[in-house]
Formats: sequence, structure tokens, C-alpha cells
Amino acid sequence: MIRISTIFVGICMVLVSASLGLVLYAIVGISGYESAIVALTALTVMILYNAVSMRIKDRTESTGQITDLSRGTADLARQVAEFGRRLAVVESKIASAGTANQDRIQTVAGEIGELGALVKQLATSVATHEDMLTAMPATATASAAIAPPSPPVKPATAADVPLAVEVAEDTVTPTAPAIIVRPEAKPARDNAQFTAMVKDAIADNRIDIYLQPMVTLPQRKVRFYEAMTRLRDDKDQVITADEFIGPAEAAGLMGQIDHIVLLRCMQVLRRLMVRNKDVGVFCNMAGATLSNAETFAQCIDFLEANRALAPSFVLEFKQNVFRNLGPIESEHLAALAQRGYRFSIDHVTDLRIEPRDLADRGVRFIKVPAALLLDPKQTSNSDIHPADLSDLLGRFGIDLIAERIEGERAVVDLLDFDVRFGQGFLFAAPRPLRPETPANGGAPNPSAKDPAKATTDPNGLARSAPTTPARPEPPRTTGNAALARRATGPN
Repeated sequence: MIRISTIFVGICMVLVSASLGLVLYAIVGISGYESAIVALTALTVMILYNAVSMRIKDRTESTGQITDLSRGTADLARQVAEFGRRLAVVESKIASAGTANQDRIQTVAGEIGELGALVKQLATSVATHEDMLTAMPATATASAAIAPPSPPVKPATAADVPLAVEVAEDTVTPTAPAIIVRPEAKPARDNAQFTAMVKDAIADNRIDIYLQPMVTLPQRKVRFYEAMTRLRDDKDQVITADEFIGPAEAAGLMGQIDHIVLLRCMQVLRRLMVRNKDVGVFCNMAGATLSNAETFAQCIDFLEANRALAPSFVLEFKQNVFRNLGPIESEHLAALAQRGYRFSIDHVTDLRIEPRDLADRGVRFIKVPAALLLDPKQTSNSDIHPADLSDLLGRFGIDLIAERIEGERAVVDLLDFDVRFGQGFLFAAPRPLRPETPANGGAPNPSAKDPAKATTDPNGLARSAPTTPARPEPPRTTGNAALARRATGPN
């Protein structure tokens, strides 16, 4: 684009040359042809002069710019060289630090290996000594087992004596498969008799709480306990939840059972948190309790009074309950979530799960059977691969719990699915709460009168012992001997 100054200079040169031609023609008297030649000659000279002067000026400016560019390039090259030198120093320091860390790791690994060998030798020695100690009273145990059993004593209920819940170990290790003794066939009852039996169990406070731990994977550290409800009839025969929930819901008794169970579970949680503030309790609640306004009012009043423990108290519902929520149930569920209580879903039958909707309703845990997660058919039947389910739920703040784990192979496969929590008989079976004998000589512990009826473990949970005196049991290895057995492996 031609600059304005150049156009102006060109116009001036034309005017000057034209004026010179007119002066020569009018004043000097030169002919018009000659005066035109003179004017063109003057115009050409001025044009050449202007072009030469502009060329010299542009060359001077270009030379200055080239000089500045050369100076900048030299400065940039110097900076790049300095950065290269610093980078080389940093790389050398990193390489030396990595080598030092590798040497330290190898040294520590060697020391840990030596300590492991020493611990294994110590465990073997302790197991040998404890086997010798436990073998000494074997004769006395056999004679006591042959003696006639003492009269049966009715076990004390939770209303008679305070509950004692202890957490002796933070981790759960797999135990040997228990010998399953099949109970005698229970007499058949019709619905009326069964309903009357459930009413009598509630009236006589024959409601027991069993606890089963949920552990972290792969550390197997106890993180939660699930409270399971059991009833006992007038003959002290245990009735599981699958047996009494249907008749109890039909008779409108589930609200009373849930209210009693909530009270017991809150007592259990308080005692557990004395030892460990990070522990939590899962408490099952029936869908019939959500739909019954009168019963739910009693439950929510109790939960409102104990809302300080809400972060550690999880209410558990079945999957079909959440899928069939009505307006009343949704309103009651929102009232519980507003008070800070979290929810869990169990009895999952398929993996068609909407995590966003569940998270909005306050669900923070989903318990899926391990067999369902590891079933290859679920890949085609569900919208998401089971291996991606834990990651999907985690995006919405929901933890996946694999339940009914019964083998080590299942644990290995579930670790590939990034499952954080596990529950099942592999870690621990459900155990009833252990009644604590008062110090003032109150209601005695039934296990103290009849050792064949019940025993207790270090976790504060009672477990029934065989009552058949036909053949004495071999001495059972406990404590350090059991640790040694697990460390050294089977003989």
C-alpha cells in the first residue's frame, strides 16, 4: 500500500516539472515541444533522486533490524544453554537419589525377611508349648463331657442383663470350615400358630441380635458390623429372619420388631464406639415399617434422639423396597436422610442400578452377592460390566460391598473388581451378643451354669457349643497357638 507521503511527493514533482515547462514556454519563448521535453526531463530526475534516497533509508533501517535480531538470537541461545546445564544437574541428582532409594529398599526388605523367619520360628515354638499345656487337662475334659448334663437353663435376654460388645481384633482372618450339625426337623406350624409364636416372642422379649463383621479388602480390617435379627420360640429354637418376616408383616408386627432392634443396635453401636470411633453398624429395617405412619413415628422419634450417632448408623433396606417406594415411603425416607442417616441396599438380584437416583435418596452402600458379581452372565444382562460397577458407584459416593464370600478364590477375583469391602462366612459367621454378668450378683450368665450350652470368644460374641456328650472334643487351639498354626500352615 502506497503511503500518503509518497503520493504527496509525486504530486509535488509533477507540479514542479509542469511549472518549469510553462515558465520556459511563456517567458523564455521556447516552443511547446521543447518546453514539454524539459519538463519531462526534470520530472524524471526528481523521480530518480527520490527513489535512490528512499532505497538508502530502507537499507539503513533493515540493517538496524538485522543487528537487533542477531543480538536477540545470541541472548536466547545463551539462555537455552543455561537451562540445558540446569536440567542436566537435576537429572543427575534424580538418578543418584533413585539409586540410593533402591539400595535402602533392598536393605529394608532383607531385614524384614530375617524378622519374618524369626517370627515364624517363635510362633512354632509357642504353638508347641501351648499344645503341651492344652493336652494336660484333656483327661479332665473327657470325664466332664461324659458326666450327665446339668438341667437346661433359660438364657438371659438383652432386657435382663446389659449387653457386652467388645472388639478384640481389628482384622479378621479366615478360619477352618466349621462342622455343620444338622438340627432336628422343626415341627410344622400353620400361619396362625406361627403368628402367635412371633407375638409371644415379642411379648417375652425373645429377640436376639447377631453380629457379622464387614471387612476392608485386602487388609481384612473390621470396618462395620451388620446386626441380624433372630427370634426364639418357647423351646429356645432359633427362628431366622427369612422365616418370621413374612408372617410378621402380614400380622403387622414388623414395626414392633424393628423398634426393638433399633434400640438394641444403638446400644451395640455405643459400646463399640468406646473402643473404636471408626466402627459402624448396619441395622435392617422392613418396608412395612416405612409404610406404617404410626410405627414409623416411634422409630423416627428414637432416631431423632440419637442423631449424634447417625454418621455411624446405617439403615438397610431390600432392593425391591427401593424399587417400589410410594409417596409415603419416599417422604419417610427423606425424613431419615434429613436427620443425617445413611442407607444401604441388600438382597440385590440384578445389576440394573441407577446410582444417581440412589445417591439423591441418601444411599451410601450397596451389598451385592459375590456370586452375582462374578457371574459371567451379568455382562450381557446388565448395562455395565461388573468390573466397572465399583468405579461407577464411587463417582456418586456409594461404596460397593461384596457379601456371601465363602472362598479365597472369590476374594482374589473381587480384588480385580476394585471392591473395597467384603462380608461372608470366610471372614466370620454371625454370632449372638454375649450377655454380661453384673458385678452386684444380678442375673447370672447362662454359660457359667451350663458350659455345654454356650461359650464366648475374645470378640465378646457368644457361640453355641455342641451338647452331645458321647465323644469328647479334642483340645481346641486358641490365642498364640492359633496364630502359629496360621503362620506355619497345616502340618
